[in-house]
Amino acid sequence: MIPDDQVEEVRARADIVDIVGEFVSLKKVGRQYKANCPFHEERTPSFYVTPEKGFYKCFGCGKSGDVFSFVMEKLGLDFVEAVRHVAARAGVELREVTRQRDEDDPNAPLYELNGFAQSWFRQCLTEAATGGKGQAYLRNRGIDAKTAERFGLGWAPDEWHSLRAAAAKHGLDEDLMVEVGLLARRERDNEPYDRFRGRIVFPIEALSGKVIAFGGRIVAEDARDAPKYLNSPETPIYHKGRNLYGLSWARHAIRREESAVLVEGYMDVVSLAAHGFENVVAPLGTALTPEQAKLLARYTERVFLLFDSDSAGLKATFRAGDTLLEEGLHPAVVTLPVGEDPDTLVRRQGAEALRGYLDDAVDVLDRKLQILEQRDFFTSIERTRQAVDRLLPTLRAAADPTLRDIYVAKVADRTGVRRETLEAELRRASAATPRPRVDVPRPEPSPAPRVPRMGAERELLLLMTKSRDFVEHAGERLAPEDLVDSAYRAIFQALLADPDLRSPPSSMDPVAAERLREILEDPEDIAHASRVFDDAVARIRVATLDRRLAELSRQIGGAEDEAEKLTLTEKKARLSRERRELAPDDWSTTARWLRADPNKQRNR
Repeated sequence: MIPDDQVEEVRARADIVDIVGEFVSLKKVGRQYKANCPFHEERTPSFYVTPEKGFYKCFGCGKSGDVFSFVMEKLGLDFVEAVRHVAARAGVELREVTRQRDEDDPNAPLYELNGFAQSWFRQCLTEAATGGKGQAYLRNRGIDAKTAERFGLGWAPDEWHSLRAAAAKHGLDEDLMVEVGLLARRERDNEPYDRFRGRIVFPIEALSGKVIAFGGRIVAEDARDAPKYLNSPETPIYHKGRNLYGLSWARHAIRREESAVLVEGYMDVVSLAAHGFENVVAPLGTALTPEQAKLLARYTERVFLLFDSDSAGLKATFRAGDTLLEEGLHPAVVTLPVGEDPDTLVRRQGAEALRGYLDDAVDVLDRKLQILEQRDFFTSIERTRQAVDRLLPTLRAAADPTLRDIYVAKVADRTGVRRETLEAELRRASAATPRPRVDVPRPEPSPAPRVPRMGAERELLLLMTKSRDFVEHAGERLAPEDLVDSAYRAIFQALLADPDLRSPPSSMDPVAAERLREILEDPEDIAHASRVFDDAVARIRVATLDRRLAELSRQIGGAEDEAEKLTLTEKKARLSRERRELAPDDWSTTARWLRADPNKQRNR
């Protein structure tokens, strides 16, 4: 059977203009398309298609409907056959062949939980008693009530169990709330608590309009140790690399404008929409993926890259540009003044100023050439060779053969390197790309994943470089000050700032930069990564508690006032209990687990 959410996905992804255009010659008139009606004879066009609404209507014979009803009427198909026909055109792979009710969808409970949470977050924002801080933050960022309502923005109170208590009143399953990422569990006693606290909440929608996840932006000015953004984990209904924030709202505008504007985050999307820019989307906390580029390719070929103006934004720009080129799109780079991002610029200078920067956007290769020129890369043979190395990835990425040909000609002209030489470089790089083997290789013994060496801070950072989820979890459970080693502390802060970090930032201390390179180049797998992560966090927290306990002992010894001494003693007792809960003895929890059953180590 076809779940209703898939029917809605097909409806959302279908290009009704393209499908109707197979049967009649459509002519664009403003935001609509018109033609002679395919259902009755007429001399004057009275048949209109409105792509923004996914709807058609003939004012002559009165026939109207959506893409499914058009296919059913024109091809004589039943509903299920029409869905299958349109799905094939839209590139949607259906699980089944007949429609089913919502209650038969195995993921329906997850959608229902997210729907409840969105309504609850929204209510918390709109009510004066709970949403004052969130409302003030949005006003300061130039987000009016209409825009907040359009995007379903909400507020998560800065409390540990507000959402949990509200859900309990409705009998909602806590285990499912943990699975969908609305609740998390405290490690020492497995007690559930609200994942989002003290944050503006951004619902993330599928193309069908159903809420599949959430992002939360912290608003407290003194919360420097907490991650600025907190996102739902991957779930059965949410895969961040396959969705784009804002696409469910922006897709019709993208088709209408014949271009998309790609920004870095939720607030940029909402802020630009508040200032009249409708065709704006953002990745979901990761570098742009090929799947996300394919999503955009369904609606346009032209993408404006509107990222921050700092070095990290520039790096993300060119990484996204190459990904878009690989999927046959044509990216252009928008260059903002130093220190500006899309949100600050549109608030300070207005929509017209931003439109001016969009109008001045240049092709991604042209922008690379501009930057290389500015940095004197064409002043010597050695520097020119380096420039070619930096340009080749973009040449290789261009899937459009005409565009690649233009790129090769332009680079040859600017660098003085012969076209034949550049094409040879491209062929050599293509030949060096590993291809899947067609023969069956002989099985070779592979090294078993290691049980990690001790050194909790390094193990934690190694795991954080291997999975963005570990970055988010580490940011929730530890502060930078919990790490004793200053170099590791700097790496920890850098990863919280950029979870996709793949090289040391230029501003990083040389010692920390060398440590980070070593960690990034570490090829070994870690067995039982989640368990090792929990163990590393626990050991770091125990060490932090030990330092605090030692300091409390010193303060107690120097306290002259009995009331002060009593307060310090009670605090020490609480911390001692917390330490015992984290580490009943001084064994590593992973080591205890493996020693309890040596076969686990051999079989992992």
